Amino acid sequence: MPMRVSAERRTLLYSAAIACAAWLAAVLFAFTALGGQFDNNIYDFLFRASPPQPVSSPAVLVVFDERTFQQHGGIRRLRANLASLLDRISGARPRAVAVDVTLADPGDADEDARLAAAFARTPNLVLACEMMPDGSGWQDPVEPFRRHAAALGHVSTLAGPYDEVNRRITLERVAGRERRWALSLEALRLASGAGDILASPADVSVGGRAIPSRWDEGRPLRVRYSESGVPAVSAADLLSGSAADALRDKVVFIGVTAISAAPDRLFTPLSRGLPMAGVAIHAQAFQTMYAGAFLTDAPLGYTLLAALAAALMIAAALSQVLRWQGWALAAAVLLALHILPWFCFRQDVVLSASAPVAAGWLAFLGGGAFRYFFVRRRLEMSEEATRRYQQAFHFVAHEMRTPLTAIQGSSELISRYNLPEAKRRELSQMINAESKRLARMITTFLDVEKLTAGQMELRLSEFSLAELVEACCRRAAPLAERKRILVTSRVPEELRLKADAELLEYAVYNLLTNAVKYSPEETEVTIGAASGNGEVRLWVTDQGIGMDESELKLLFRKFYRTRRAEQSGETGTGIGLSIVRQIVELHEGSIRVESAPGKGSTFTVALPAR
Repeated sequence: MPMRVSAERRTLLYSAAIACAAWLAAVLFAFTALGGQFDNNIYDFLFRASPPQPVSSPAVLVVFDERTFQQHGGIRRLRANLASLLDRISGARPRAVAVDVTLADPGDADEDARLAAAFARTPNLVLACEMMPDGSGWQDPVEPFRRHAAALGHVSTLAGPYDEVNRRITLERVAGRERRWALSLEALRLASGAGDILASPADVSVGGRAIPSRWDEGRPLRVRYSESGVPAVSAADLLSGSAADALRDKVVFIGVTAISAAPDRLFTPLSRGLPMAGVAIHAQAFQTMYAGAFLTDAPLGYTLLAALAAALMIAAALSQVLRWQGWALAAAVLLALHILPWFCFRQDVVLSASAPVAAGWLAFLGGGAFRYFFVRRRLEMSEEATRRYQQAFHFVAHEMRTPLTAIQGSSELISRYNLPEAKRRELSQMINAESKRLARMITTFLDVEKLTAGQMELRLSEFSLAELVEACCRRAAPLAERKRILVTSRVPEELRLKADAELLEYAVYNLLTNAVKYSPEETEVTIGAASGNGEVRLWVTDQGIGMDESELKLLFRKFYRTRRAEQSGETGTGIGLSIVRQIVELHEGSIRVESAPGKGSTFTVALPAR
């Protein structure tokens, strides 16, 4: 059954289409470099505008800064100074010591021997290692140093692919066939007195502490950077004999922060243009894991669902809610989308903002354009329909005056004058005929409203289609004779149909009279029928004025009349074909038109053979 989609449902479908298109474009945008950088920028902004609550840990930085190098011989004396430093730190009895200094090459023999002895006296020592540039293996500390280390930890970070900002570190790296855990993770293991690090696809466990870090994503960990950072002590102070007691029961991270000597000064979300030494990043990563204050990424499914929901709400608001309320509701949803990443961040959840925000804005722009063009067009169409309805009403009111005048005049004659019985009978018959004509006009208008509201019910019965067509031809005969038009019926006598005979007669009669009204004199109108493929087809063909493509699209709209029909001089309301289509659709059938200007028209009705 051909369904005529209501304006409200059509608007809803358009809204859904706009929302889905906006959502799809937003998802594609989220997976581009621009979308990724947008997420990174939002993440960095949230870190600076609303930094996470600081956490405490036993981590302490001992740094070789500019002052240390100035007072103690510069970078050339690094290993000798490191040995002296470790002796002082070991005396303070720290929990663990992590040395973020590359010691892959041998140096001065005496200095190396002294440093190796210092390493031997250092409890829970973690030494740094780096992956070979080609990924084939590891650059480990030289053997005299390595043998004293309780663990080796890699010092790799995860710089952003588009901006080199280090928002995360990787807890696990594999080079060749050898796996190494991060320096900060090994320091946590030793400081906790834990055994082996246990790994699952979803997390890493150290001494019963689960650290969310997925294997299929490369074991990343978002570092919970703090404005205050990790407490730091200058190596110069320790070498001068002070501040050692502050390291008791601490986890000490030793590294170089002097700008002139640090090879790994990296940018972070809090850098503001000033890089951070790698050892400080590892110390903050340790602090993040020790406190269990993890920043976890929202599942991708939630992000995509939020984007789709936002697009649907905004598109629906702009297309369904009237006037300013629609704009206000859409703007509120859009504002909520911008606040949502901040709200999630306050709950230690990182939400990818690119897809929801892009979906919201695209739906807002698409819905706004739809509201302006489509809804505006619908308003214009409604105003045009109202105008046509008023014209039709005036026409019908004018037509009603004729039978009313005849009834009034005839009744006055009967009441005022003593007329012969034959004349009185003639006037009574005229009153009766005009009353029936008036009743048919009113019934037609009421039927239009019932059909439009879907309140008309079918009264099905089986009948001969040929007899119904013959009845319509007899009713149309006077009009056809005035124009000397030949009306020919080619409906098989045996063809029967189960339908509402009264409604179908109205439809056939309307098609037939239209064909006669809009055909020139001395032409032919043919009405035929046939059955097959489970349906009965009835057609009416004329040699009339015809219609073009633009007129055919509007032909069945209520109160619509073509330009040629209006210029023909024939009176009409534009209601008839609208009623015909509704009658056909009520029977679960279809109607189509073939026409061309000056070449006539053929209306074909197809009804199911019941």
